[in-house]
Amino acid sequence: MPKSLVERRYIDECYSAGASSVSLMNDWMPMDRRVAIWSALGTFFFGLLYAPTLVAAFVSAGNVTDPLTDPFLGILEVQIILMAPLMVLMMVAVHGYAPRGTRIYSLSALGFMILCAGLTTSVHFAQLTVARQIDPASMPRYSQLFSWEWPSVIYALDIVAWDWFFALSMFLAAPVFKGGMLHTSVRPAMILSATLSVAGGLLGAALGDMQLRNIGIVGYAVVFPLFVCCWLWSLAGPISEGGPRKVIQALSGKVV
Repeated sequence: MPKSLVERRYIDECYSAGASSVSLMNDWMPMDRRVAIWSALGTFFFGLLYAPTLVAAFVSAGNVTDPLTDPFLGILEVQIILMAPLMVLMMVAVHGYAPRGTRIYSLSALGFMILCAGLTTSVHFAQLTVARQIDPASMPRYSQLFSWEWPSVIYALDIVAWDWFFALSMFLAAPVFKGGMLHTSVRPAMILSATLSVAGGLLGAALGDMQLRNIGIVGYAVVFPLFVCCWLWSLAGPISEGGPRKVIQALSGKVV
């Protein structure tokens, strides 16, 4: 058999099941791995901060029905703005991790994550700057534009970002993770996160019931960080194989 055919068969075998992604990761430069790990760690960090901050906001309000107020609202908006580019970088890494045959899905997932990040960043930046400098009494229909009380334009745009674009990104990235025990945890977490987001958010908007939208919040504020944790584990490898040590080495600039 010609050498080229032997090499092709070897490459095809490397791309099968769980070995495919490992093979692609072996081609990463140290900087590629550092970007992948840092973006996953950053996303996980802000994801962990988001849920307790949201709970604190609800406790401060005394219910889960009233719109959030400062200082918790402002804190959440800053967290989202800081997390958004990290989510995009993380999906770039997922695309680089994707085996042949799934890269069309991973590239589509990256595109939808860019839309999600860009739209939600614009929404919350406008809220932190423009909305806070306008006297609601001086602007007709202010609440229909800038309020977090449904219906409003800014609220609808954020629902599109998280409960549509984010959900599509998770759905489309899920096929990247196939084969292997860890991947069997990553993929269901992504699908569950996307399902809760799209079902709760879009149904709540369509029916005008923002309590249903809280189901979507569970999808991206609770389940999504679980996916990120599993993804970080995929990058590092299990504890038995020195996974945490590999993370530290990659972040410190050492070749792993």
